[in-house]
Amino acid sequence: MLGMEKKLNTIANNLSNMETTAYKKQRCNFEDLYYDNLRYPGSQDVNGEFAATGIAIGVGTRVTSVQSVFSEGSLTETGRDLDVAITGDGFFQCTDPFSGETFYTRAGNFSINPAGMLVVGSSHTGRLLMPNVQIPDGVQKVQIDDSGIVWVVQNGEVQQLQNIAQIELATFINPEGLLRVGENMYRVTQASGEAVLNNPGINGTGMLKAQHLEMSNVSPVIELVDMITSQRAYELNSKATQTGDQLLQTVISIKR
Repeated sequence: MLGMEKKLNTIANNLSNMETTAYKKQRCNFEDLYYDNLRYPGSQDVNGEFAATGIAIGVGTRVTSVQSVFSEGSLTETGRDLDVAITGDGFFQCTDPFSGETFYTRAGNFSINPAGMLVVGSSHTGRLLMPNVQIPDGVQKVQIDDSGIVWVVQNGEVQQLQNIAQIELATFINPEGLLRVGENMYRVTQASGEAVLNNPGINGTGMLKAQHLEMSNVSPVIELVDMITSQRAYELNSKATQTGDQLLQTVISIKR
């Protein structure tokens, strides 16, 4: 019952983040617990015969891990110049301007803060994109292409694009080992390995899709079916516990 409760909580979190940019769904992995072996397979009876099967009574299940599923979400076109989606492997690297801590995200809804720096998320609270992208003064238009090059058009120039920066993507040997910290951010752990930085499209790194955002990879239909199945499993376990108590009460009353 505790295992099913954890799974229901995981499903609820997935459903609540259906519209979260680049959210990656989670799933519970289970394993059975130890067994009360009343008779071991291959043991001998009083007649010296070997038992073909044993008697092992299991004591339940437990959640061994809650795994992040890094399959790609669908892309939605926004038409906004500062929106960029990752197609393939990779994360944007950013730093917190207050703590200096490094985070990773697949959410490419960039903004420009008051200092003219490109940030992930809100222009006031967003984290600085790494390597830093400084937008010059007097810029009329900012454009990011699929290879991660940031172009700008200065005021007074006749649509002349100027290359000012190159966006890099980070990849990990085990992205499932990244630590979720909220706000679409992940943190490096020993399980994930260190980040490997490359330009988009280099050494297996994914490409970018300008004026698009990656949506959540949560499927509402699958989650709802999974929720109903988990709920029924929880109820059946509860009923089995009640029935077991009733059987024990009957046995005790007969013995008395």
